[in-house]
Amino acid sequence: MAAPADPYAALRYPNFRRYIGGLLALTISIQVQGTIVGWQMYDLTGDALALGLIGLAEAVPFISTALWAGHVADRYDRRRQVLWSMTALVVCSGALLALSLSQGVAKPLQVTAIYVIIVVSGVARSFLMPARVALGAELVPRAVYPNAITWRASTWQAAAVIGPAVGGVLYAVGGAALAYATDTALMLVGMAWIFAMDHRSPVRVAANAPASDTLFSGFRFVRSEPTVLGALTLDLLAVFFGGATALLPIFAKDILHVGPTGLGILRAAPAAGAVLIAIVLATRPVLRRTGPTMLGSVALFGVATVGFGLSHNFWLSVALLALTGAFDMVSVVIRSTLLQIVTPEPLLGRVSAVNSVFVGSSNEIGAFESGFTAKFLGPIPAVVLGGCATLAVVAGIGWRFPRLRRLDALPSAPT
Repeated sequence: MAAPADPYAALRYPNFRRYIGGLLALTISIQVQGTIVGWQMYDLTGDALALGLIGLAEAVPFISTALWAGHVADRYDRRRQVLWSMTALVVCSGALLALSLSQGVAKPLQVTAIYVIIVVSGVARSFLMPARVALGAELVPRAVYPNAITWRASTWQAAAVIGPAVGGVLYAVGGAALAYATDTALMLVGMAWIFAMDHRSPVRVAANAPASDTLFSGFRFVRSEPTVLGALTLDLLAVFFGGATALLPIFAKDILHVGPTGLGILRAAPAAGAVLIAIVLATRPVLRRTGPTMLGSVALFGVATVGFGLSHNFWLSVALLALTGAFDMVSVVIRSTLLQIVTPEPLLGRVSAVNSVFVGSSNEIGAFESGFTAKFLGPIPAVVLGGCATLAVVAGIGWRFPRLRRLDALPSAPT
């Protein structure tokens, strides 16, 4: 098998290649849908708060079911859980397609129906995320984890470049119906890749083990590891305050005046920056001063967010969003590698669920925070204040978690 130093080490494993193919199609699908839902909702309501409520509609069910989803991922076959979750997402995509094809539906009813579909989607994603992350770790030896995480993250980001751009073009050419039809088809392709995997997860939690004993074990583990807790808290708070993605429909329509095609480019820009830095990380991983590097990258993420909020030039805004993605990617790779290396494999589903709670909180509830702030202060002050808050978060986490601030090389084995 491939040596850990090989930049293509993880791709030497056939099941991991199938996994990456499924992740690519799945993420493009989700990004297409997210782009169109945001534009469609703002087009229907003209209300910044409505954009924030999309994030809240997904976050509440996502977080509410995440711990149980992690428990299930450690008790049953993870590949099967991924397939069932993707089936639910296909149904949600089909429902959005059917809604877009319906004629004469009143706007308030359309808005309500979209929120209901997003709620169901949030539950499906809650079960998908811990099973998907833990499944990816099963497919390669532990020594190859850092390389596998880099490929997984860069694949996700590459899809996040393609998805919004494709979604914006599809909406401009054929409206919401064409975009949602493509979204549904891509989701089915992703399912086919995962179905083709020749893998079955071993049982890690005894069938007679009380759920009350295992449900919160992921939280207990994270709390016992200050470095992991600090990294997750940093991600939660920084993205909660610094995420400008939810407000991009407003910037595209009312500030930069670039329409749905421009919105697709804006949404793709952070992922484009992330892909470029991921190529560097695949060949030159961060091996020393990982803690200071993570804190510094999040601080630069905040600076770039402030710059985006102040920009009125489309291409400057695209460049600044690309920088936010690049700096965020450094933090994501370090945090994900730390999480998978430190966590014992039998706990990986439950700890991944805790991670998904943090990520879900920061992204979706952060979208609500951005929409709420923009409702009363305007979109530009909302983004600028969020970027400044991110800088304050970096300072606070660095002070509160000194082990993270002083972290040099990542540990090589689970504690």
